[in-house]
Amino acid sequence: MSTPLGHLVIIGVGLIGGSAARALKKGGFVTRITGVGRNLSNLEKAKALGVVDDFSTDIAKAVHDADTVLISVPMGAYEAVFSAMAESLPEKVVITDAGSTKQHAVDMAHKHLPNFNRFVPAHPIAGTENSGVEASFAELFHDRLCILTPDEETDADALARVKALWEATDSRVECMAAAEHDDLLAAVSHLPHIAAYALVNAVRKLGSEKNDPFKFAAGGFRDFTRIASSSPAMWRDIALANRDALLHKVDVLQEELAHLRQALEKADGEKLLDDFSAAKEARDNWLAKHGDSL
Repeated sequence: MSTPLGHLVIIGVGLIGGSAARALKKGGFVTRITGVGRNLSNLEKAKALGVVDDFSTDIAKAVHDADTVLISVPMGAYEAVFSAMAESLPEKVVITDAGSTKQHAVDMAHKHLPNFNRFVPAHPIAGTENSGVEASFAELFHDRLCILTPDEETDADALARVKALWEATDSRVECMAAAEHDDLLAAVSHLPHIAAYALVNAVRKLGSEKNDPFKFAAGGFRDFTRIASSSPAMWRDIALANRDALLHKVDVLQEELAHLRQALEKADGEKLLDDFSAAKEARDNWLAKHGDSL
């Protein structure tokens, strides 16, 4: 079986990086995987679990003989990672990432990488509210969308290899511009996390020593707020990296809440019913079209 990735270096062996490693190992798509990170105990755990073959805490040393590099770190760490590996990268290495915002990734790569044309930004749209290498599993990307955001500078061979990498994880790969990606994901991924964190905090602040509102929360609250258990540090970085697009989406959400508040003030049941019905129809249509891939 061919192994087109050769030596793969994964910087950040958590849920996403670990799951990618498991999927690529399972498919025999890679010869060797080196895990890189700052947390030695996490790297030791990754090796013990068979997720990586070896590991290092030194980015520059780890990438010096890499064929492919996958960056799977919080968005706030991108500049430090790109800067640390810039002078040690082999000439023909291919670099990709798994970050949730793409323009920030492009900007950092353009600023630091000598071979920017061999960087192919990627966003596998998959995950859970859990984190860490112990939460990783090979099927995480099964039939999930992975968006690549190449531009006119991107090397064709690098693009083909990164496309093959993500397809080997069983992802469905599509390409679009980085700015378009960031605008779309601000609406359907980043805004829901902001809303979930805000809702939990709103309920938390309604509590008192006498009454704990969470005591009365049930399945609806649990389902709506599941993603509020995601890593706060990771989502802080995503929100800041995609700040401009996200600010606009927060404004749109606030407008919708203001409309609902106005309908409540006026006891306008017809307005509430219209808005609730429109939302239900939109969600039902989405599930009918895409539910099998969720």
